[in-house]
Amino acid sequence: MHEHHDHEHDHTHDEIKEAVEHLKSSGVRITPQRHAVLEYLIEAEIHPTADDIYKALEGKFPNMSVATVYNNLRVFKDIGLVKELTYGDASSRFDYNTTKHYHVICESCGKIVDFHYPSLDEVEALAETVTGFEVSHHRMEIYGTCPDCKEKH
Repeated sequence: MHEHHDHEHDHTHDEIKEAVEHLKSSGVRITPQRHAVLEYLIEAEIHPTADDIYKALEGKFPNMSVATVYNNLRVFKDIGLVKELTYGDASSRFDYNTTKHYHVICESCGKIVDFHYPSLDEVEALAETVTGFEVSHHRMEIYGTCPDCKEKH
């Protein structure tokens, strides 16, 4: 039996793979630095600032500057991989956007397809305003009949 920890690591590995695929499909070149920044963001429990990321990675990439980190984060943000969180006047924190896709599930065969869509942040913001909750996340699943099953009917 695997220990629980191994499984956690696999999940992180999948997320990184998925993120890299997303970068490729968006035509973004994947440099070792970008990969490292991405990996750090995905593994970080906290929402790091560009400075945190720089400090964590400067040992590995001596010629990297805070500006490089910022530029990479901006690229990730532009394609929706990363969210920039601003809290008042403090420096921006960055969050790997795990909610960047939703699942579309076929009711006939149970197939699950990823549907990429910008995260519905405004729904969370509105939910907070209306209910007074501090919202941590949301889930949305979409159900229907996949093309294969449609043809069979």
